[in-house]
Amino acid sequence: MTDSAKSNITGALLSLLAFGVFATHDVVVKVLGSHYAPFQIIFFSVLFSFPLATLMLMRDKTSGTLRPVHPWWTALRTLAAVMTGFSAFYAFSVLPLAQTYAILFASPMLITILSIPVLKEKVGAHRWAAILLGLVGVFVVLRPGATELSLGHLAAITASVGSATASVIVRKIGRKERSAVLMLYPMVANFVVMACILPFVYRPMPLEHLGLVGVISAFGFIAGLLTIAAYRAGDAAIVAPMQYSQILWAAGYGILFFDETPDTFTLIGAGIIIASGLYIVLRETTRGVSRNTPVLENRSPRETGSAPRISQMLRDRATRFPPSYESLAKDRAKH
Repeated sequence: MTDSAKSNITGALLSLLAFGVFATHDVVVKVLGSHYAPFQIIFFSVLFSFPLATLMLMRDKTSGTLRPVHPWWTALRTLAAVMTGFSAFYAFSVLPLAQTYAILFASPMLITILSIPVLKEKVGAHRWAAILLGLVGVFVVLRPGATELSLGHLAAITASVGSATASVIVRKIGRKERSAVLMLYPMVANFVVMACILPFVYRPMPLEHLGLVGVISAFGFIAGLLTIAAYRAGDAAIVAPMQYSQILWAAGYGILFFDETPDTFTLIGAGIIIASGLYIVLRETTRGVSRNTPVLENRSPRETGSAPRISQMLRDRATRFPPSYESLAKDRAKH
């Protein structure tokens, strides 16, 4: 077995482990969501994340201030992250896990759509076909008219749109903004916004529930570390699709803890959405059709602003300034 193959296997296994931890993180969110409003959970998870953020900032050797180079883009991304955090936490609290994931998996196609106005990306017929296929999958999951759509479904869709928006903006300004700016602004905004709402929804939390909030913060941090290690070990085309393994975790956790069995339409719709996302990711990786690679730059499943984004703080120089797809194509042509 070649060193490249071994590295890709290592990357895939690390990625599977990372998304297993992320799925467990979401199970804890769902457990707490049955007792407390999302605002309260996010407030304390952000509060517990600040020590981790401080440790990361101590490792940041980049000089400069915390004033954003692109204040308006940073503000929009911060708003998107806050919106994603609240919406995702609420969706996990009220919807079956597998159904929530199926809707959140629409993010890659939304990132591709948003890359047209934001990144000036040119999207060809193949990727448009994948986007339309993904939309069909979303409609299969939601089944409008056949089932009653709830605030939970709207929250999951909102989280998917917000996550895609935040990811595309990071791809646009990430090379010019300090990682500390990209990390701290959503966290501080979440802390302030949730603190303002907290007095209206607060319920006393026993020590064990506070411990579970700490688990949310710790698992988000650990899963982020594993994700970065996976991308450093293996090719993005191998590592990125592993995020879809969360649907298996969701199905297992749903049956084990919440008496949730994914229905046929959810499984079919999730399969269609996953096929769409895989096609977009693999085409952008292997064909070099996207000079911005908006999908593959999303190193975390969701940008919620409720935990430090270590993907921004720990990515190495090669990841932060990746070679253009034009140069990669030339290298392939030479060999």
